[in-house]
Amino acid sequence: MAQDPRESGRQELPTGEELARAGLGLTVDGAVARVTISRPERRNAMTGRTWTTLAHIGQALPDDVRIVVIAGEGDIFSAGIDLNMFTPEGVDGERSIVAGLADGSADEADLDAYISELQQGFLWLRRPDLVTIAAVRGHAIGAGFQLALSCDLRILADDARFCMKEPALGLVPDLTGTKPLVDIVGVHRATEICLTARKVGAEEARELGLATLVVGVDELDGAVDDAVAALLATNPEAAVATKALLQQAGDNTLEEQCAAERRAQVGRLTALARAMTAGA
Repeated sequence: MAQDPRESGRQELPTGEELARAGLGLTVDGAVARVTISRPERRNAMTGRTWTTLAHIGQALPDDVRIVVIAGEGDIFSAGIDLNMFTPEGVDGERSIVAGLADGSADEADLDAYISELQQGFLWLRRPDLVTIAAVRGHAIGAGFQLALSCDLRILADDARFCMKEPALGLVPDLTGTKPLVDIVGVHRATEICLTARKVGAEEARELGLATLVVGVDELDGAVDDAVAALLATNPEAAVATKALLQQAGDNTLEEQCAAERRAQVGRLTALARAMTAGA
């Protein structure tokens, strides 16, 4: 049973009201949490509150959650950042991110801290104790593309379209998406995708390695459920150790990775031996 967050120091999960204000839905059923981007009136465009609430979810998930699925409500994953964030009025209930710079009440250091806070809504999806799945229908633009890139697996409907829109808006992708994009497709293809702001369809995404699986629109939910079931069938401790190994492999030399594998396997074999002794 998951530990009471008040006992472990973990936050309580956001309330329904907090989730609604952030344009998010959340269900937690045992080991599986499902997050839905839910602003259909804005094509599931996201705001600063969306991302800080995503970070809150990551901080507050029960200990027994192993799988997180992120999807968009309806026939679109996300149109990306709500462009009202760049207007003087901002998004209702949120201060414009440019207003402080314009009126002198904030400086570049403040903006750096603000962006760092928003990035936390994406970074937790890489935790070794979770396997995260983006279930993508329709457009995943800008921040939506970066959210999908933050996940371990991307299961796409055949109508899915990725687009890194930020440079076309005079911005850069700043929500942790540039590293996984380059890791997957290489710097030259990533440059082309970002600087042309073109749409990458589902079939091309599969060819480039951006899609784990592409299925028909009507098959998306079933494909995600099949992936969840397969992941849950794997030993949870081995899954955590393996994901941690894979995450460090790209930065390790072969010698360093071999040593990391040995350490991880010693830990697993020791745990199995203890379990065998306890069951004897």
